[in-house]
Amino acid sequence: MTAHPALLTSRLRLRPPTIDHFPQCLALWRDPAVTQYIGGAPHPDEQIWARLLRYIGHWQALGFGYWVVETIADNRFVGEVGFSDYRRDIEPRFDGTPEMGWVLSPAAQGQGFAGEATEAALAWRDATLPGNETVAIIQPEHAASLRVAAKLGFMVEQTALYHDDPILLLRRVTGTA
Repeated sequence: MTAHPALLTSRLRLRPPTIDHFPQCLALWRDPAVTQYIGGAPHPDEQIWARLLRYIGHWQALGFGYWVVETIADNRFVGEVGFSDYRRDIEPRFDGTPEMGWVLSPAAQGQGFAGEATEAALAWRDATLPGNETVAIIQPEHAASLRVAAKLGFMVEQTALYHDDPILLLRRVTGTA
């Protein structure tokens, strides 16, 4: 099992989520601008609580998971980034392959934080986890997230259905040169 590390970039701290982060997670996942492309509507408290517990549990069970992202300068919560294995009901299945995700509060968007945090997380993933593939799923209309994914080396593999809605399945493969 991998210890849950804290990661630092020039401006950001990625640290282990705890139940103390619940108020910040509530604010994030209740925001319609955040959930527009992730579920389509603000998430209920019960779902946000379960998400936070899944983040914590991923590290316990799988040795990887999500971090909360904060600014170093003022300790401001700006979002979440990390990896999961949700065993999603999607074809093709990608169980066992780390699925990367990122979400930033609207106030933190447009400042390069998404790229900075995801690059740090991927560097940790590449140095720590076995295998050379990482996947992501992104709604086709989510242009900002697709730009981040492209900069990280994710390539659209196909369109799939997830909860009866079209979703892009992206894959990043390293070390195959």
